[in-house]
Amino acid sequence: MSELFNHLWQSTAFAAAVALAAFALRRNSPRLRYWLWLAASLKFLIPFSLLVSTGARVQFPPDTPSLHAVTVQQISTYFAPISEFSAPTPTRQSFPWPLALAAIWIAGALFLLIRWFLRWRTIHLAVRRAKRLPLAFPLQAYSSPSTMEPGIFGIIHPVLLLPEGIDHSLTPQQFEAVLAHELRHASYRDNLTAALHMCVETIFWFHPLVWWIGAQLMAERERDCDEAVLMQGSQPASYARGIVQVCEAYVESPLACASGISGSDLKKRIREIMTWRGSLPVTLPAKALLAVAIFAALSAPFIIGILRAQSGLPEAAAREFDVASIKPYVWPGPPAGYEACNPRSDPTRLTLTGCTLKNLIRNAYDLKGFQVPDQGPDWTNTDRYVIEARTTTPATRPELMRMLQPMLAARFGLQVHWEFRQGSVYFLNVASHGLKLPPATKKDHCGEINIRPNSLWADCDSIDGFAEDLENLVRDHPVINRTGLSTEQYSITMDFSLDDDPSVGPSIFSALPAQLGLTLTSGKAPVRKLVLDRVQRPEPD
Repeated sequence: MSELFNHLWQSTAFAAAVALAAFALRRNSPRLRYWLWLAASLKFLIPFSLLVSTGARVQFPPDTPSLHAVTVQQISTYFAPISEFSAPTPTRQSFPWPLALAAIWIAGALFLLIRWFLRWRTIHLAVRRAKRLPLAFPLQAYSSPSTMEPGIFGIIHPVLLLPEGIDHSLTPQQFEAVLAHELRHASYRDNLTAALHMCVETIFWFHPLVWWIGAQLMAERERDCDEAVLMQGSQPASYARGIVQVCEAYVESPLACASGISGSDLKKRIREIMTWRGSLPVTLPAKALLAVAIFAALSAPFIIGILRAQSGLPEAAAREFDVASIKPYVWPGPPAGYEACNPRSDPTRLTLTGCTLKNLIRNAYDLKGFQVPDQGPDWTNTDRYVIEARTTTPATRPELMRMLQPMLAARFGLQVHWEFRQGSVYFLNVASHGLKLPPATKKDHCGEINIRPNSLWADCDSIDGFAEDLENLVRDHPVINRTGLSTEQYSITMDFSLDDDPSVGPSIFSALPAQLGLTLTSGKAPVRKLVLDRVQRPEPD
């Protein structure tokens, strides 16, 4: 549901921006404002996450430096890419709200579809029963005995449908103005764009903003046609009287995508016709600003996708094992966690015993605890396997682990992708009484840190490196360096107790401020995680 809520608020924010632009351009062409409102409507059909996913597929050369932009990561959390599959974990609920909401949505959409179909059928029957008129008009014109207003009907092959006798109830000038009005609708394919908005209304019928956008589209569409008629030389008073006579003698077109001469607020429209002075031209700076805004709206999600992908580039494709087997494993004792998956290896062989699929994924992708996918079927956490794999080309242990990736894809149908999601983190800050780390003096082995069960030390390490090492000690939470110290190297020594045993030493949270002048505080931030798209139970070898 979070993806839907993200899409709705993004589309709402986009429509609000369009409303501001339409207000700023209120003295300019109504057709321009119509295109802006149409863009706000179509935005509901195009999730920004689709553009983010497209940007994420852009491939960079392997030697491209990785970006670490926290701001981009925070923004991109709300423009989550679309995943091909999400395997939800079943949960107990007192009431099936998702099913109930889905049923309500389907009922509303079906109601609109049926109502619009009945209205379309009414016009379709009227066209079939109408008589061809010998009018000098670019479209085929028909005369119908029905009391519908004049209008353009059809999208692929539109026709002009006129009520019988309308040429006798209007003056020749008024009748010509009606024809010019309808020709404007046909020239800009208003029936097609109106049908597109009808699709938006059908899908998002529950959103009041969608119906308001529809009203703005109709109002701007009629203003544009009125302006086109007046620019051709029609007198405002005569044209306004013609519209009133049409509205008095005929009913409004019963279909939103059949463009007629009535519509919108009639009183306001007549007042605008009578006071019409022409639209102001759009200045060059305004055109440039509008073009930049449109480009930014389309390119920003795409660029976010590129930056997200670059900030966590996947490793190069792993080699494959020459021979690999997967067999079920029955755990002889109580279920255990990650430590139950016991890997043994030499340069040409890898054996893993008692591993769940989540264990295997963690090994294959070298994940920390907070990066392991938290979604998926129950069996991914319960079924255990024995993996035996061999290769004729010697490899290091990390390389052997990476070679599990293609095997998991082939045997488990595993498909995954990287994604930033909001999660629990620890922020590393300088304590209020100040930093207690001396500068590094021995710089022969910078970046190396030694961790024992209850102590750690490093002759030369940065705060960034120290934060990464802390992640292995604070129980599967990422640690984000917010000290503002990234380049300096320090000599680090700390004694602590992982089990919070005072007889052994202080906890990490107490040792950090007392011994190093640093603090860990909990919070929320975007966390880079591996997301499970697709998986299936393997057939045993």
